[in-house]
Amino acid sequence: MIKDAKDGRCPVAYLNEAFLESADARPLRILSEYLQPLSHFRDQMVQDTIVFFGSARITVDGALSRYYEAARNLALLVTRWSEQLENPAHRFVICSGGGPGIMEAANRGASEAGGKSVGLNIGLPFEQAPNPYITPELGFEFHYFFMRKFWFAYLAKALVVFSGRLRHS
Repeated sequence: MIKDAKDGRCPVAYLNEAFLESADARPLRILSEYLQPLSHFRDQMVQDTIVFFGSARITVDGALSRYYEAARNLALLVTRWSEQLENPAHRFVICSGGGPGIMEAANRGASEAGGKSVGLNIGLPFEQAPNPYITPELGFEFHYFFMRKFWFAYLAKALVVFSGRLRHS
């Protein structure tokens, strides 16, 4: 049992970092990747999403920038339309994997239209970082792939799929 260095007592389980990182606490970590986004979606009144998928390698100024601009424009138009709906909840909020490329374009279009946007990032070494267009309260970092996939699907009312791994030849 790990004791607190300050007073020699054992910390309560939910403050015991060694326990929380152990195999025995894996269900708690999984549950937290369900409950934290749920809490944020409730607080931000996000009712449903439109999920954008596509290549992370497309840039705003690259050879395939037309796809970036198409995703950006579609997200902008959908967000403007959804902001006009008479509903206290945020409907049809743009959601992406939170990284660069098509994901950034979608979050950027929603941001430029004055709407909220969701980023469901995954913690991988040497991989993507969250793009700057995600609404801060709606940016999430997942450890478990299946929890990230759950959140892509759970609130989704539509999926927009652009090509992945595009390379200019």
